[in-house]
Amino acid sequence: MRRPGVRRSLGYAVADWIEYYLLHGPGDVQGEPIELDVEILHFLACTYAIDGAGRRRFDEVLLSRAKGRAKSEVAGAIACAEALAPVRFDHWAKPGEVSDWGYEYQSGEPVGRPVTYPFIRCLATEETQAGNTYANITYMLAHSGRIAEDYPGIDIGNDWQTSTRVFLPDGGEVRPSTASSSAKDGGKESFSVADETHLYVLPELRNMYETVERNTMKRKSAEPWFLQTSTMYAIGEDSIAERTHRNSKSGKAARLYFDHKQAPPALLEDEAYDDPVQLKLGLIAAYGPFAAHMDLDRMVALAQKPSQDRAKFRRYFFNLPVSLSETWLSRHLWERCALPQQVEPGELVTVGFDGSDHDDCTAITACRVSDGYVFTPTFPDGRPMIWTKWDNGAPDDWRVPRQEVKAGMAHVAATYRVARAYMDPPDWRDECDEWSESLGRETFLIFETRVGTRMCPALDRLKTSVLAGELTHDGNALMAEHVGNAKPERRPGGVAIAKPSHDRKIDTAVTAALASEARADYLRSQAANTSSSFTGY
Repeated sequence: MRRPGVRRSLGYAVADWIEYYLLHGPGDVQGEPIELDVEILHFLACTYAIDGAGRRRFDEVLLSRAKGRAKSEVAGAIACAEALAPVRFDHWAKPGEVSDWGYEYQSGEPVGRPVTYPFIRCLATEETQAGNTYANITYMLAHSGRIAEDYPGIDIGNDWQTSTRVFLPDGGEVRPSTASSSAKDGGKESFSVADETHLYVLPELRNMYETVERNTMKRKSAEPWFLQTSTMYAIGEDSIAERTHRNSKSGKAARLYFDHKQAPPALLEDEAYDDPVQLKLGLIAAYGPFAAHMDLDRMVALAQKPSQDRAKFRRYFFNLPVSLSETWLSRHLWERCALPQQVEPGELVTVGFDGSDHDDCTAITACRVSDGYVFTPTFPDGRPMIWTKWDNGAPDDWRVPRQEVKAGMAHVAATYRVARAYMDPPDWRDECDEWSESLGRETFLIFETRVGTRMCPALDRLKTSVLAGELTHDGNALMAEHVGNAKPERRPGGVAIAKPSHDRKIDTAVTAALASEARADYLRSQAANTSSSFTGY
């Protein structure tokens, strides 16, 4: 067994147990025996380090690695060990002592014991899926012949792919949990794992993490601990990963182990992207021994594509923290707010319109006044009211079908009760004037998005409602793409958004902000009218 220098650790025996018993989970090498590289061995040695009394040194651990580094599989293997293996200190090894599966202890090395009634919780970010870590756990437990032989009686349910819990043979269980269920099981955790905590930025996800973290205080003998895995975070989102890194850098979190590997900071500079050799060396640095399993040439080609979002590439593949100033709102956060539902004819809505002549997208977006639900109206045949040549392979001389757009706005006005509509007029001033004249001057209003003092607050309102988990939308894929594309741009009046490149559009993000702002202004005007009409008792 290779030993990276941590003197008192149960990690060497845990690593050997993993290699002896477990198989790779879902992926290209599914079902093959696990062989840990020296980097993960060092991580396990540090993670399972103990003090002179045999107690765990760390209650919280974060494994920070680039995308595709098999972090979820490592977490799944650790969870299997926490469920079955000798992972808590029992005694110091005698000369010649050997484990039940054949691991030869060095004299004086710590020897472990299994946790009594292990309760393992895998945190998931979505209600509909258990997460990558839990899928690795159920696959490993279901497909290892050595596990079946030495640990009979494990119950994963009907199938590893549909499993919702694992019951362990001597008592204990493994459960996936979501934000709505994490506080319902009584706080018996002996080990918890949270995957990709750079995504834990919404209030309910932070609360879920903090609830389970508090639960680790309840079982002293079990020495509960928390493992996070994550790609590097966006600076300023205040994710759980960012908070954990901040705690680590403070020097005041003695029981936190932060294990991070990244490319050299020089890869933060745009000039580096002109040099394929430098890019490849950066990837090798970020992935370490695992680089041999990655298609580095393909990744370099991806990095050098003109349309590539370099900020995201730096985060995901170089594992470098990226300033929030390079991203306006993550696509993941927007997509989490999707809750498709029917908006009935006659409902009160507000509308946002942004038009182009030929190149950018033209879109009509609506917002239900009762709850702020954002949606893309459709024609009776189901076509969404978004027009773009990028989606239909149109020729270079393609033009927005203006009569169709006008028919779309007329259909919206006829189908719903439009309380207020904000229209960005460039290229469409005549049509905007027509709509105001025919559909209502008090309702269909010009909104110049180029005016920062108006547009910046509208964008801020939309973003704030997403971060607070207050906004829902219909899940339109193009709108999600546009939100993810948007790059913040400082203007008088605050932060606006801009295209990061010519072919990465943002128009439906603009119309969503216009529709939401129209709703807010309408509600404010209604409240003012109600207040002014009150005459007292």
